[in-house]
Amino acid sequence: MLSAALDGSGPAILPLDPGLPQARLTELLAAFAPNAIVTTEGTKPLALPGAGGGPAPGVGDDVAVVLATSGSTGVPKGAELSADAMLASARFSLTRLGAGPDGLGAAGRAGTAGSRWLCCLPTHHISGLGVLVRSLVAGTEPLVVDRIDADLAGSADCDYVSLVPTQLQRLLAAGAPVSRFRAILLGGAAVAPGLLAQAAAAGARVVTTYGMTETCGGCVYNGTPLDGVRLASGPDGRIRISGPVLFSRYRAAPELTSQCLADGWFVTSDLGGLDADGRLVLHGRADDVINSGGEKVVPGLVEQALRDCPSVKDAVVVGVPDPQWGERVTAVIVPADESALPKLADLRAAVAATLPRYAAPRAAVFVPEIPMLTSGKPDRLAVRMIAARQGVQ
Repeated sequence: MLSAALDGSGPAILPLDPGLPQARLTELLAAFAPNAIVTTEGTKPLALPGAGGGPAPGVGDDVAVVLATSGSTGVPKGAELSADAMLASARFSLTRLGAGPDGLGAAGRAGTAGSRWLCCLPTHHISGLGVLVRSLVAGTEPLVVDRIDADLAGSADCDYVSLVPTQLQRLLAAGAPVSRFRAILLGGAAVAPGLLAQAAAAGARVVTTYGMTETCGGCVYNGTPLDGVRLASGPDGRIRISGPVLFSRYRAAPELTSQCLADGWFVTSDLGGLDADGRLVLHGRADDVINSGGEKVVPGLVEQALRDCPSVKDAVVVGVPDPQWGERVTAVIVPADESALPKLADLRAAVAATLPRYAAPRAAVFVPEIPMLTSGKPDRLAVRMIAARQGVQ
């Protein structure tokens, strides 16, 4: 179905997670109004009304895929991705990776040995779907699995894989032979420097990626944009992206589209900038910024400082409502050693060594693991609930 959508011989597709609660599936179907739903039981025509109550509009002839953007709350957004954008993203990726001269042929053409992909990410997210598009462009058959473990990593006849940090961390802990992959694309969430060091010590070639559904997935590799992609940082600190990989529009949401897509540039919700070498440096998300005592705190910067502490294995920082500060900077931490929890005073001192004092967490919660979304990103709603319920002064 994806191949037919890309070459125009079939309809555009809307991949959805069949494991979602029925209420969420119903919400997504109502928001995006597809003409039919395809399951293992067959195809069922639908006749859902559009936003105005009349017949639902179709999509443009150029649109191959509509993807619901990741997230656990809020109004669902469906990014319309053109075939040209998705194919450009795949070709740029394969070129940057050096996937082999035949790896850039038309879909259906035999690719070179070693250009096969292991797909262990959900194909209803751009991360997993992107693996399938690269495979089509390379002309190879991907190995699609629900999950990856050390045994599969060692036995799979694949040379490329796309992972989220949690997956790589678990593979390293299990002693998986990660060095056998020609490249591991790593994205979807912040990557701790310690994880990259562990992977390098294990002989892995890790390529960190940055991108989102609206850019057909990763469009920045190891801080450098792919060919044809341009980056800029606006006066508000938000990252802007331009190039042939951009989505066309949000489904049936022209006002939402105009808020972030104009003059060929996509205005992201991520804060960051470019260093002296033109490499992207991320600071966090604009919608995650904490307002504490009138000061703006970027959680991503605090998380980086905390992850540099030897006593911290992982950390997510959120704002918790507070009558005195407005929002209390709270760190939800996975300790490196559960029998020796770090002291809040020491965590505050570590953050204050590189950031303003007001950015230091005023509360800490210790958990065995960070709750995650299926996309590989921290579930910040769940983290906020944990922090509000268990925060320690």
